[in-house]
Amino acid sequence: MQFEENIKVSIQALLDHKFRSLLTMLGIIFGVASVIAMLSIGEGAKREAIAKYQDLGVNNIIVRDKNLTTEELEEVRAKFSQGLSINDAQVIKEIVPGVVDVAPQAEKESEVKYADKSSKSTIIGITPQFIQLLNYEAERGEFINADHHDRQLKVCVLGAGVVKTLFGSEDAMGKLVKIDDQWLEVVGIMKSKAVFTETVGELASRDLNNDVYVPLTTFQKRFVPENLLNSEIKQITIKVANSEKLVETSALIRSILDRHHFNNQDYSIVIPFELLKQEEKERRIYNFLLGAIAAISLIVGGIGIMNIMLATVMERTREIGIRRAIGARKSDIMSQFVTEAVAISITGGIIGVVLGVSLSLFISLFTDVNTFIRLYSVLIAFGFSVLVGISFGYLPAKNAANLKPIESIRYE
Repeated sequence: MQFEENIKVSIQALLDHKFRSLLTMLGIIFGVASVIAMLSIGEGAKREAIAKYQDLGVNNIIVRDKNLTTEELEEVRAKFSQGLSINDAQVIKEIVPGVVDVAPQAEKESEVKYADKSSKSTIIGITPQFIQLLNYEAERGEFINADHHDRQLKVCVLGAGVVKTLFGSEDAMGKLVKIDDQWLEVVGIMKSKAVFTETVGELASRDLNNDVYVPLTTFQKRFVPENLLNSEIKQITIKVANSEKLVETSALIRSILDRHHFNNQDYSIVIPFELLKQEEKERRIYNFLLGAIAAISLIVGGIGIMNIMLATVMERTREIGIRRAIGARKSDIMSQFVTEAVAISITGGIIGVVLGVSLSLFISLFTDVNTFIRLYSVLIAFGFSVLVGISFGYLPAKNAANLKPIESIRYE
């Protein structure tokens, strides 16, 4: 019964001083909203990063030809290395244990044209295994298949960005686009992909939506290399059956390629799974820092609660004296004021949760920042607001409980 009475008194105290109660809650409200918004931004960034590396295949090892200057290429070729080749890919598949499949690819920067429009794109020559090794998917039509590859057909699959630039709202399927002096039929359109916003080894920053895929055999036959010293292919993607063997397998691949390239370091090896684990670790630290910074607002809000509660104790000194005189215990007075502090923090916490969730949704809808609200972030923010109320309400409540009844009744 005492607890119910404390709740009623606390609510009545809030209603009697609505504006002051609202000002007291502001620190809690903005603190809770900040924690939720910050953590949702961090979670959204984490999920975007994970999706990006999953596109590369978490069970894959990627060997990239290094971007060398003409002088560096001449030096490497003089040392008998011909760069990455299809033969390298075949040897890796035949020799390295645990390799499920291998997909070589060639690349070239060029302009793709349709009617009076053009798009600067990366033309990628691939084998049919490419789609099986990487988390890529055609939104419409089909991807490069064995028939396209074996017959060296003049077909292509366009990235979502290329389609938007060249065709707008027009249907691109079956249309002919011009790359260099070659006309290719559009047989597929890719789903939109995450943009690489940083350099990962030799995986340089680029918009994957501007890629154009053609059969590797067609690429080799129809497209002239930008530099005759360039390697035959740009990348080899190797899928490994067991992710725990990725580091061991990559070391074996490196030793094979070192022999084939006469110890010329004209290639680099990237393990997306290792990058993913590092990314997750960095994101956890990032989220913790964001949450800690936002939590400072809650602490400031708690100080505000303590200040107001101390002032309230002074205002209600006579009331406290009268209650003590008619039999109220110290614990009764203390629980009353702690309950009032908690009521302020809970009310502010609820408003803060609503504001934080709304703010996260607003950011996601009206900006390019992706947010994702996790239940744990809401619970942490709200739980911390209640803890702040109890912690910072304790001192004023203790002061109130320690007031002497006679002196309190005579207080003016």
